Amino acid sequence: MRPTAPVLVDVLAQSRTEGFLGPGPVEDHMRHSQGFATAAGSVPDRFLDLGAGGGVPGLALLLMWPRSHGVLLDSSERRTQFLQRAVRALGLEGRTDVVRARAEEAGRDVGWRSRFTMVVARGFGPPAVTAECGSPFLALGGSLVVSEPPPAIEGEPAELEGETGSETGRWPASGLALLGLVDGGCRRLEEGRFRVLVQHELCGPRFPRRTGVPAKRPLF
Repeated sequence: MRPTAPVLVDVLAQSRTEGFLGPGPVEDHMRHSQGFATAAGSVPDRFLDLGAGGGVPGLALLLMWPRSHGVLLDSSERRTQFLQRAVRALGLEGRTDVVRARAEEAGRDVGWRSRFTMVVARGFGPPAVTAECGSPFLALGGSLVVSEPPPAIEGEPAELEGETGSETGRWPASGLALLGLVDGGCRRLEEGRFRVLVQHELCGPRFPRRTGVPAKRPLF
């Protein structure tokens, strides 16, 4: 099933009605999800959508990757209830888990830690929070694929457009190294911009820190 399937359009329209999807046509959200797949460069056997919310990109990726198992992680009961209904509507029950938990808690669960070849994140939080909450889920060599904001929104320097980050950018090498991550560069696509971070070493047992701490005391 292609990500533009009418049933997905209906599901995402309902997501918007319930207040889980941002502005813009539903079709634009689906195209943005396609960008995650292109930026990833390969199809993961298992992936996790960090803060799955209104269902993008997780639901669209599950349709694009029919052999992948996906975990849709969100801390909201209302959103996870919606995601469970959406999974049933799309016929994805056999290879999808909807998990209601804080990322800081799930990242310390041995059932989820270091179990995924890919983590995707769209609007989860600032770079340091996304990296600290996403890294613990990744197996060695896995990738964290993050949607980047348009430069005009945050007035970011041209450095962000480079192949890798720097000590002055959004993804400083020294901060990523604390989590075992290295910057794989920014993919600039028609669907948007996507940062790819690679789990060069397994995330250490110190991370993620307690619930709320990554946002209150960011690593970088």
